[in-house]
Amino acid sequence: MARRSAPLLRRLLSAPPSSPLAGAVSRRTVTYMPRPGDGAPRTVTLIPGDGIGPLVTGAVQQVMEAMHAPVVFETYEVHGDMPSVPAEVIDSIHRNKVCLKGGLATPLGGGVSSLNLQLRKELDLYASLVNCFNLPGLPTRHDNVDIAVIRENTEGEYSGLEHEVVPGVVESLKVMTKFCSERIAKYAFEYAYLNNRKKVSAVHKANIMKLADGLFLESCREVATKYPGIEYSEIIVDNCCMQLVSKPEQFDVMVTPNLYGNLVSNVAAGIAGGTGVMPGGNVGQYHAVFEQGASAGNVGNDKIVQQKKANPVALFLSSAMMLRHLQFPSFADRLESAVKRVIAEGKYRTKDLGGTSTTQEVTDAVISKLG
Repeated sequence: MARRSAPLLRRLLSAPPSSPLAGAVSRRTVTYMPRPGDGAPRTVTLIPGDGIGPLVTGAVQQVMEAMHAPVVFETYEVHGDMPSVPAEVIDSIHRNKVCLKGGLATPLGGGVSSLNLQLRKELDLYASLVNCFNLPGLPTRHDNVDIAVIRENTEGEYSGLEHEVVPGVVESLKVMTKFCSERIAKYAFEYAYLNNRKKVSAVHKANIMKLADGLFLESCREVATKYPGIEYSEIIVDNCCMQLVSKPEQFDVMVTPNLYGNLVSNVAAGIAGGTGVMPGGNVGQYHAVFEQGASAGNVGNDKIVQQKKANPVALFLSSAMMLRHLQFPSFADRLESAVKRVIAEGKYRTKDLGGTSTTQEVTDAVISKLG
């Protein structure tokens, strides 16, 4: 059963107005004018998930409560070893349109399919966005990294069409369609246009997979002609990985088929500071699911869970993305600004960022910087 955050809703409706000086540093210079009713609390489906998931989603709940964000969480217990995502969870996301989730462990080997894939296909979350960028104050091997990896999320090698032809011989099908290739290309160029990005790079392996990746490139080229103000380029995936680790600042927006996007986004995240600080989300025509951007380490390990030292930064930033998606930009600005201040100061960092802080210590530090 869902756990509705009724006490939070009552606090939201009765909370006193903030001080005129609160959040002055992050205040927009041009006033954001909401539409009537935009301040009404929104219900968001929350899936804590496995491993570190409950720790980091719990941290997000604390921050949302501290800044009186107009968000009410409807919480469901879902775990990666379940045979399928419960129908009531799917119904909740259909109703609320937006979900925040922790990592769901995917068992290796046969028998259990990935619940992450089930969610993407059931909700048609065809676009995955991972934003990989340098955070001020966090040392990395490369500077000036700001890459948006946009990945097709529903087909390709992740179609799940596999069978054993004869004992010892397995056939796995890679399915590519014009429809899905075209709509992810449109999303990438539209994202670039709306965010003042200058270049879109299509990642492929069309020199080998001439029909499948050839169709993907054909779709990207057609869409590119409709955006003459945005530079378009193509790069083979193996060369792309080499270029990422040697000169990542050359990339801006990258659009990829399913498998390549998973690999490229994790490489880019590692370059820009690690998967623990990279936000992301999955979006379709009607629904959006926000989670840690890069998949590596999103469940963590038993030691991190026991010590309660999971890094909540990625999910904090993903939550800021969610708040903007919900049309709450000032709350998103406050949260993002607070996270960046904590990272810049360097006093509170988890082990993956070279520190010793616990999840709660980082959370408390972010709350203290909300303004």
